[in-house]
Amino acid sequence: MSKFLKKTHEKGIIHIQSTRNNTILTLTDLKGNTKFWSSAGNLGFKNSRKSTSYAAQAVAELLATKALNLGFDSIIVKMKGLGYGKLAAIRVLGKSKLSVEKIIELTPIAHNGCRPPKKRRV
Repeated sequence: MSKFLKKTHEKGIIHIQSTRNNTILTLTDLKGNTKFWSSAGNLGFKNSRKSTSYAAQAVAELLATKALNLGFDSIIVKMKGLGYGKLAAIRVLGKSKLSVEKIIELTPIAHNGCRPPKKRRV
């Protein structure tokens, strides 16, 4: 078997990190090895245009076509962050030929931390 043959029917994970300044999408296999990544800044959007939903759509379209070329057909979406790009990227991934199996939200939520130590008595 040649190492240049594409694998088909492969399952992957797309990580969406949406910050207030940028949107970064990463395509990995199920083990977590990165296959391809792209961001709004990587596509040529500059300054405040990087954080827009249009920039996130453009990044998601690029990543979807790259995933299909690499042989992925079904994906799990893991999203993290508070930016505008999360919903726009998921809409584009849903309309692409990739089948979205799961959508997982990984944004950390503050809960006032651990209990503080008791007061020192002298």
